[in-house]
Amino acid sequence: MEKQDLIGLSADRLRELLMDLGERPYRAAQLYHALYRDRQWDLGLITTFPAKLRQRIAEEFRARVPPVEKKFESADGTVRYLLRLADGKEIETVLMPEEHRDTICVSTQAGCAVDCKFCLTGVLGFQRNLTPGEIVGQVLPVMQENRLEATSKKHPTARPLNLVFMGMGEPLLNYDNVIAAILLLSDAEGIGISTHHMTLSTSGIVPGIERFGQEKVRPKLAISLNATTDAVRSRIMPINRKWPIAELLKACRRFPLRPRERLTFEYVLLEGANDTLEDASRLAKLLRGFPSKVNLIGLNPGPELPFSTPSDERILQFQQTVIRGGVPAFIRKPRGRDIFAACGQLKLAGAEMASLGAGA
Repeated sequence: MEKQDLIGLSADRLRELLMDLGERPYRAAQLYHALYRDRQWDLGLITTFPAKLRQRIAEEFRARVPPVEKKFESADGTVRYLLRLADGKEIETVLMPEEHRDTICVSTQAGCAVDCKFCLTGVLGFQRNLTPGEIVGQVLPVMQENRLEATSKKHPTARPLNLVFMGMGEPLLNYDNVIAAILLLSDAEGIGISTHHMTLSTSGIVPGIERFGQEKVRPKLAISLNATTDAVRSRIMPINRKWPIAELLKACRRFPLRPRERLTFEYVLLEGANDTLEDASRLAKLLRGFPSKVNLIGLNPGPELPFSTPSDERILQFQQTVIRGGVPAFIRKPRGRDIFAACGQLKLAGAEMASLGAGA
């Protein structure tokens, strides 16, 4: 009989399991702290348990985080982790260290069904949704390896740690599992990463956006827009055929923002497709009046992608036009391009990366 995995289970579920074993509720709190706060996954070494209970827990359960199959290190400090799931599927997680903070980019699906034409993950197609344990299990080993902590009373001087749900997959198409993972990741009794330091990016799943806005505990929201007309957006993002720009922006206008919160609109610039100054002017007109900002991203190139990256001059002109139109716009610096770890590049398997000389 296969052991039940504890990573991804809530405090309430752990309490039920231990009460079924005849243990008192405080033992569940000890187990929860050991798994998520202390990152102790060898159940036989949980020192807050007496020896007999340690043995019983280790016999009946396991605490599995996806092992790192391969690691790739960029010249800019970015680290790309190739993780292997229990069924052999592979997913990718990226650590982006910066001067004053660290950011972990998390995957929510193996592959992706949305099929954006500028994204390498779309080439894979959809494989399956990740469980809460597989989502949380990406963050825990990266924190462990790099000695990262969320800022808290216990770690008041820790560097800010951000999470972005912008890896492989569309988070709002794995809604329940993603929300369950967010609750675990943000719980102050466990991992303790504030939702103010989390951002979830969607390609524009309108029912998911509406549902997400009603969550009591949720990250900030980013919308991957990438075009200013339905004709162009439908060509590069087929999801637009189901929820076109007007319907998407209507949902964004209804989204219940918290005090001082803004929506982020992401715009990947593709040479000759969506990067004209007319596009920039239309973008400003579409977003004017929103509590929002725009992140401009020059295409991160890769094999099998039918687009090129605009020049730095063109990207700067696009930014200036959007700003003149009354909308804050920022050029997002690419991280990890040399190891295919940048936005839209998560696809290559370990053997392919090694052939490019990027393995570590």
